[in-house]
Amino acid sequence: MINDYKYRSYKNIASMFEEKGETLKSISFYEKAYNESFGKKDIELLIKLALLYDEVDELDKSENMYNQAIILNPKEARAYYGLGTVKDNMGDLTEAINLYKKAIEIDHDYEKAYFFMANAYDELGEKEVAIENYLKAIEIQPMDFWAHVNLASIYEELNNNEEALEEIETALIINSNNYLALFNAGVINKKLGNLSEAKEYYEKSIESEPFYGYSYLNLALLYKIEKEYEKAIEILSNGIKHNPEECSLYYNRACILCNVGRLEEAEEDMRKGIRIYPKFIEYVKRDKELRPIKEFFFAND
Repeated sequence: MINDYKYRSYKNIASMFEEKGETLKSISFYEKAYNESFGKKDIELLIKLALLYDEVDELDKSENMYNQAIILNPKEARAYYGLGTVKDNMGDLTEAINLYKKAIEIDHDYEKAYFFMANAYDELGEKEVAIENYLKAIEIQPMDFWAHVNLASIYEELNNNEEALEEIETALIINSNNYLALFNAGVINKKLGNLSEAKEYYEKSIESEPFYGYSYLNLALLYKIEKEYEKAIEILSNGIKHNPEECSLYYNRACILCNVGRLEEAEEDMRKGIRIYPKFIEYVKRDKELRPIKEFFFAND
C-alpha cells in the first residue's frame, strides 16, 4: 500500500505541474511514478511520458516508452500512432507510414493517423495517396481545419484549382480568421483569375496577421499587374513597416519604384534587400526592371 500511495502521489503532483505548463517538472514526477513497481505496468503513464518526452524533443526516450506500451498491449493503437509521430519527427517517413498503418489496422477510425500519414506521403511526393488519406481523415472528422487546408494546398499544387478553392472555402467556414488559410485562398483565386476576390483574401490575411510578409507581397503584385504602381508601393511600404527584415518586400518595391522613375529610392531599397539576402545582387544583373539602377551596383559593366 505504501508503494501504491507514493505512485499515486507522484502522478498527482506531475499532473499539477503539467496543468501549469511546467513540463520538465511534470516529467520529473511522472518518472518517479514510472520507477515505482506499478509504473512500468501502467500504459496510460507510459503514453503520457512518451508524449511529454516528444514535447521536449527527447525522441529516443519517447520511442522507448511507446515500445514498452506496445509490449504490454500489442493492440494499443495510440502507441503505434505515437511511435509513428516520433519516427516522423526523426525524418524516417517510410517507417512512420508503416506505424500509422498499424494504428489504423487496430482502429479503423483513427483520424489523426490518416492525417499524419497523408502529410508523410505529401512530403514523399506521393500526392495522390496523400489526397486519399486526407479525404479519409475528413470523412471521419469533417471539421478538421488543417486537413482541409492541406488538401487545398495539394490540389493547388496539382493545378486542380476548383477543388482547391472548395477545400479552402470549407476550411474558412471552420476558422474564418486563420491568416494562412486566407492567404492560400488569395493564391487560389488569383490562379482562377478572380483578382478581386484574391485581393479581399490577402487584405483579410494581413488584418489577421500583419507580420506575414507574403500577404503584402502578393497583394501588391496584383496592383502591379493593373499598373496601379502607387497603390502597390503603399502596400509594400506597409509590409516593410511590419516586416523590416523581409527581403522580398524591398526587392519588389525597388522594381516598382524603377517603373515610376524613383531611382534613388529604388537603389536604397535594393541595397537593403541585398544586405538581408546577398544573393539578390545576381538578380540585379538579370532583372530587366532593375536596369535603371544597375549602374549603381556594376559601374564598370
